[in-house]
Amino acid sequence: TRATSEAERNSTFKVTEFILLGLTDRADLQPVFFAVFLVIYLITVIGSVSMILLIRTDSNLQTPMYFFLSHLSFVDLCYATTVTPQMLVHFLCKRKTISFLGCFIQFHFFIALVIADYYMLTVMAYDRYVAICKPLLYGSKMSRGVCLSLVAAPYSYGFANGLAQTILMLRLSFCGPNEINHFYCADPPLLVLACPDTYVKETAMFVVAGSNLTCSLTVIPISYIFIFRAILHIPVTVFYGTLLCMYLRPPSETSVEQGKLVAVFHIFMSPMLNPLIYSLQNKDVKKAIRRVIQEKFFVK
Repeated sequence: TRATSEAERNSTFKVTEFILLGLTDRADLQPVFFAVFLVIYLITVIGSVSMILLIRTDSNLQTPMYFFLSHLSFVDLCYATTVTPQMLVHFLCKRKTISFLGCFIQFHFFIALVIADYYMLTVMAYDRYVAICKPLLYGSKMSRGVCLSLVAAPYSYGFANGLAQTILMLRLSFCGPNEINHFYCADPPLLVLACPDTYVKETAMFVVAGSNLTCSLTVIPISYIFIFRAILHIPVTVFYGTLLCMYLRPPSETSVEQGKLVAVFHIFMSPMLNPLIYSLQNKDVKKAIRRVIQEKFFVK
């Protein structure tokens, strides 16, 4: 019958590429968005690279705290780069496509770097706790070997989580619409497009996001309570608040549409603000910047 042939055709059809609908379909806003997000990305790149080079070259910044900060800047840079360049290209293109393989590579790195980012913040909170609450033991507890292990853990755990989530997503079949209602390949909009039952993948997404957020959000406040400091700084609240909104809701057309706006703050604002806030609030970093400027421009 006609219904049977239609079903057979749908069952054999496989998606080979996806179309990213982006932030808006209004052609007049595309150049404006391109300019805005290009500026944000350039600020992120310049801020993160400058922070990394400054920390690596200035002898006064060779401490565990700045070692962790350099890795946070590196993760922020990679995190923003996973999404932004392609997004900028799509602002200027009529056909906003991404290959099936490219979509899942982006999917994997995005999840891996998100997890690495907020566990790097957790490591930094632990470092400050040890430095202030146990200063006599700081040298032994935060030795070079310990610091390397603390940095390697977020990367390893993040990429393992990303790989697991990617494998679960690849087990689903995409045989129908291929339009992703987002500007990058993310969990909720991809789940909306999947053909078979997505219960296992949705459950895994909620469990992973919930457990990781709960763990890191438990360690960070406890560390700062012990050292009598507030946790509600801009980078942390933007980063974790948007993650809660993005991943701890059932995927649907409405939640995906709302998630696009939340993702803008999560992906672009946090990596841009981190280097600015940490440098502007840190006396050692400001002194290092002054030394570099004096050496480069005023010393003959």
